[in-house]
Amino acid sequence: MTRAEDLRSGKGHRDENFPVASWLIRPEYRPAILAFYQFVRTADDIADHAILTAEEKLAHLDALETSLTGAGTDQPVGVALREALTERGLSAQHAQDLLTAFRLDVTKLRYRDWDDLIGYCRYSAMPVGRFVLDVHGESRDAWPANDALCAALQIINHLQDCAKDYRDLDRVYLPQDALAAAGTDSEALAAPRPSPELRTCLTGLAQRTGTLLAESRSFIGQVNDLRLTL
Repeated sequence: MTRAEDLRSGKGHRDENFPVASWLIRPEYRPAILAFYQFVRTADDIADHAILTAEEKLAHLDALETSLTGAGTDQPVGVALREALTERGLSAQHAQDLLTAFRLDVTKLRYRDWDDLIGYCRYSAMPVGRFVLDVHGESRDAWPANDALCAALQIINHLQDCAKDYRDLDRVYLPQDALAAAGTDSEALAAPRPSPELRTCLTGLAQRTGTLLAESRSFIGQVNDLRLTL
């Protein structure tokens, strides 16, 4: 089988719109965070690949998980993350949760309502913050605030990229009931400019996302490593 990293888009951690293992992260934590990033970025690029079939994408994601869990060694990014996790005594669960999200990206193109979308964020966003907290040895008491923050950031990204996701991947993360309540549907995302109805939908979702940000305000006071609060 082709190595998963051979299917990468070419995007790296320096191209992200958020800092990955920046100088704010203590040096002893950076290798594990970078190994996690390389694994997740590889899986993300597979799920978004323009040519692979759904079956091929799922096979590559399965191969990544096999290497991550130790049942195989043919995917170097999986092996590297497994070794980094073993060195720090960390579980592979967060990475496996993200693989669940990438499988959903391949097989599930619409989300019924807000709860359905938050269910997706449980696997696509929350594990990232949870992993960083675990690497730093932080208490899991911070998970609820982390989860709200990560879900909010994920949904903001969905709102920003909703037209591109629809055009390029036929994925619509905007809840179908929110679109219907605003008097529109997914096909409105194909228009060169957003309709008033689509703007109404996006505004409502942005306001609802604001409640998640409000729920995350306790995060700063719940972590011990102040570098995580900057």
